[in-house]
Amino acid sequence: MAETEQAVEAALGKLDLDAKTRLLAGQDMWSLPELPEIGLKSLVMSDGPIGVRGVRWTADDPSVALPSPTALAATWDPELARRAGLLLAQEARRKGVHVLLAPTVNLHRSPLGGRHFEAYSEDPYLTGRIGTGYVTGVQEGGVGTTVKHYVANDAETDRFTVNNLVGERALRELYLAPFEAIVENAHPWGIMTAYNTVNGTTMTEHHHLVNEVLRGEWGFDGYNVSDWMAARDTVGALRGGLDVAMPGPQTVYGEALAQAVRDGRVAESEVDEAVRRVLRLAARVGVLADAEPAVTALPGPVDGEALARELAGRSFVLLRNERAALPLRPGTVALIGAAARDARVLGGGSATVFPARIVSPLDGLTAALPEGTVTYAVGADPTTELAVADRGFALRAICRDADGNVLGTGSAPNGQIQWMGTDLPDGVTHDTLHTVELTGTLTPRESGPHSFGIKGTGAFTLTVAGTTYFDGPQLPADGSDPFEAFFGAPVQRARVDLTAGEPVEVSLTYVFALPDEIPFKVVAFALAHQEPQRGEDELIAEAVEAARAADTAVVVVATTDRVESEGFDRKDLTLPGRQDDLVRAVAAANPNTVVVVNSGSPVELPWREEVAAVLLTWFPGQEGGAALADVLTGAREPGGRLPTTWGSLADAPVTRVAPADGELPYTEDLFIGYRAWEKEGRTPSYPFGHGLGYTDWAYESVEVAGTTVTVRLRNTGGRAGREVVQVYLAPTGPGTDRPARWLAGFGAVEAGPGEDAEVTVEIPRRAFEVWDEAAHRWFFVKGSYEIQVGRSLADRRITATTNV
Repeated sequence: MAETEQAVEAALGKLDLDAKTRLLAGQDMWSLPELPEIGLKSLVMSDGPIGVRGVRWTADDPSVALPSPTALAATWDPELARRAGLLLAQEARRKGVHVLLAPTVNLHRSPLGGRHFEAYSEDPYLTGRIGTGYVTGVQEGGVGTTVKHYVANDAETDRFTVNNLVGERALRELYLAPFEAIVENAHPWGIMTAYNTVNGTTMTEHHHLVNEVLRGEWGFDGYNVSDWMAARDTVGALRGGLDVAMPGPQTVYGEALAQAVRDGRVAESEVDEAVRRVLRLAARVGVLADAEPAVTALPGPVDGEALARELAGRSFVLLRNERAALPLRPGTVALIGAAARDARVLGGGSATVFPARIVSPLDGLTAALPEGTVTYAVGADPTTELAVADRGFALRAICRDADGNVLGTGSAPNGQIQWMGTDLPDGVTHDTLHTVELTGTLTPRESGPHSFGIKGTGAFTLTVAGTTYFDGPQLPADGSDPFEAFFGAPVQRARVDLTAGEPVEVSLTYVFALPDEIPFKVVAFALAHQEPQRGEDELIAEAVEAARAADTAVVVVATTDRVESEGFDRKDLTLPGRQDDLVRAVAAANPNTVVVVNSGSPVELPWREEVAAVLLTWFPGQEGGAALADVLTGAREPGGRLPTTWGSLADAPVTRVAPADGELPYTEDLFIGYRAWEKEGRTPSYPFGHGLGYTDWAYESVEVAGTTVTVRLRNTGGRAGREVVQVYLAPTGPGTDRPARWLAGFGAVEAGPGEDAEVTVEIPRRAFEVWDEAAHRWFFVKGSYEIQVGRSLADRRITATTNV
């Protein structure tokens, strides 16, 4: 540590003001500049959290895609999170990435949060434990983490401008708590401050929360980077504790910061503090000369596909299993649902990566079950709009100058072009680029009217089979997110009758222009497509007949990237399209109906009592179909437990995510998630911590010694299994200002049929503390507490009392 600091100080002493301020500003979308005079290489960052995209946001640079963060939290296994981190560090090193922009540890304040799938849980303790495992694993692999989004970035509506009004106690006990736990237990090398404002101060300028709390009270010694385009004011950001303003080259730092020093608006010593932290990060990841990296002996290789499959299966939550419908009994299976064939394995937005392969439920079940026992029917398609052109397309990108001369060509594994910064085809520069033509063929897999469209803003020309269907501008929506070109909805521009198996030529030409609202160089647009849409009643009728003819019907229902994605919040919790009608119709035809729910966050399940089994798979990552086959056939037990309460929107206690007059008051104070459900006396569909396995457990005894809880239990079922033992702390007199109970610890056991097992859980001191707003400090609340142990918040099997 001392040697690292000496190297940092030596490097800092060699830099002039301009070099220092240049280092604090991104040189492009993903990196900081190299400074050869001090032996500093360019430091590269990349989005996560379920994969490492690298500096190229394209399908021709594939990445391992793990299940969604909600799935990782559903494992209730910090060690598995650590192993996921090790894999992601391996991926980062493979792609030349030094810092992963993850994990997201904001809380599930409301089920309507659009980025709910990208965060872990509604509970701060569970979030902190899983986040600690993740950060530990990534950094053990020699790669930095950037814990985000600090703080209270719990919804997407007006995310750039919203002023979240959060009480001091709720801020400390809920929203800051995961960050504090991760800083204390995993020592992350980075924190990302959010777009939003908290109690009147934008987070990139929040001196109190960054300098006084994060760095002062918690002792955080890493760097603080802005969310992309979040930094607004040069002096305010530096004095608020922001070290790096991203992306570049146009930021509030760089030349603007150097001028602020020369004008006397900030001191150079304040710049030096930020530069120290960046150089410390560079030393830790091994890009600063004369400084030994934090990790010199890298961990052994991780099998990405195997871990993705294991993690998925361990995350699946069996919500219901009547008449032991699962594991599947021998016989025929009717697999139904659009998402069973065209799997949705990850959420939308900046969390998107492009895996080299995706195993769909149809792929997985067909491979696992005897030949000829699986049939397939679409049933109902939740996708009501066009998606990025993919299956059946063979495309390439041709770049031309203003005279029509070809500058270069690029690969296009699908219809999405997203070239960030200098990530351009060979021979192409932003100065010479005039148009990009995405051209090639589509070989339809179905006959009928195919729809084509455009995603992005600018001037476009769309031609299909020799006919030009659109030639003109496509403008952004009023008040749209500046990332509309990335996350916005495609616009339909053509409808063409095609024949299955007969290729047709397709061309989409984009006139390159840099949007004023995005201060970095990017080429971003997409060709969109939708296959022929058959009548919904006809599709459901086909599915019903398939179900009636099978021994078991497995229906896969799903959300879409217009339901769960970055950039917007959800309007409701219903499944899109006619999927609810599909489930009811199939269940009426076959009493042995299993429903697989493919969503990253809660959806309403109005038919849940009408089906034999409900299995939640979250966004299961690239190996999701293989993991699903493992669980359905019984090769693996579903290991997940709910990290968040599932219920109807009408009953959900906290639903407001949209600000009024720029402000969003957190009027619920401490009561979010299960705390709020219990306070309001409302019964959810499935409680926090719920999840069934393929065996049964008897909780036989609990012993408490101080804050150490020892639980003995026995596997009373007929097969081996794993049980997540949950410990809740309930004050005997909670009062109106404390929840009825809260998660204080958890642990897991494994045992064979009839075997006993024991788990020891340590309750942290913080579980007994509250934040005293008057004294601005933590206060240990003495008294009598009930230790409640069980399988979920609502299934508490055994209790003991302790006095502290």
